[in-house]
Parts: sequence; C-alpha cells; structure tokens
Amino acid sequence: MAISGRPEANEYGPYYGKYIELVPENDICAAFEAQARETAELLAGISEERSEHRYQPEKWSIKQLVGHVSDAERIFAYRTLCIARGEKSSLPGFDETDYMRHSNFDRRSLGSIVREYETGRQASIAMLRGFADDIWMNMGVANNQAMSVRAIAFTFLGHERHHLKILRERYIAT
Repeated sequence: MAISGRPEANEYGPYYGKYIELVPENDICAAFEAQARETAELLAGISEERSEHRYQPEKWSIKQLVGHVSDAERIFAYRTLCIARGEKSSLPGFDETDYMRHSNFDRRSLGSIVREYETGRQASIAMLRGFADDIWMNMGVANNQAMSVRAIAFTFLGHERHHLKILRERYIAT
C-alpha cells in the first residue's frame, strides 16, 4: 500500500476539507494505527460514571460521542470499500442527529462501546492495508460529493481527530 501525497481539492467536497486538513501524515495506515492507540489510551482514563457527562445539557454524553465515532468508522469504511471496488451508485449520507436518536449508547457500558470502536478500527486498518496502490485514486460519489478512496481515508481519520479534540477540551478538561 502506498498513498502518494495528500488528496487534491478535486477529490472531495468542500465540507470534508476541514477533516482532511487535520491529517498531515502521508502514511495513512500508520496514522490509523497510531490513532487507535491514542484513542484507546484516552478512553481508558474515563470512568463509567464520567462517561455519562455532558458539557451542556443538550450535548451528547461521552458515551454518545464515542458511539458516534464508532458509527462514523463503519460508514466511512463502507464508503471506502464501495468506491475502492468501483461502485458507481451514489452512496447515502447520514444525519448524526437521527442516528443518535435511534441509538442506545447511554444504556450501554462505555467498555462495550469502546470494544465496538476498536473492532471496527482494526477491520478498517486491515481493509486499507489490503488495497493495491492504484485503488487509492478511484473516484465515486458519497453524500452527493465526488470522493476518492484516498480522500475518504483522510476524512475519517480527520473526523475522529476532530471529535477527540472536542472530548479533550469540552468533556475531560471540565
């Protein structure tokens, strides 16, 4: 597997640029592995009691935030796989508010949500490591945006970084 450089602006919609900007690495698989370790370490320091914390009443709990990251992992991995395999149909977007409304993260243990995330991340890494070099530039449509496999990989790494920053600054620091 070899990704050559960062995604170009024509490989993704403008909305995703905020996540791609958070990823300076070129070895995306190594970055995924490092992020998995960093996330596991961060979450290991959160007690079950603390995992119910919300920094404002209408905001997600820590459990919900971690659940959202886990949901997004699956969605981005699915998009990556579909486009890598040449899917020509437009892949659907998702509304995280609707997804959260239909989740039960606050009724689960933080440990079970973390294990779900870790399993998904390991599957994503195995998938990415299995791609041939030429697959990374495959283009498809996800959430009504043209996306390359490379851009989706950068996006889902950056999406998690965005949420880990929020977790550190708004949940753990308080």
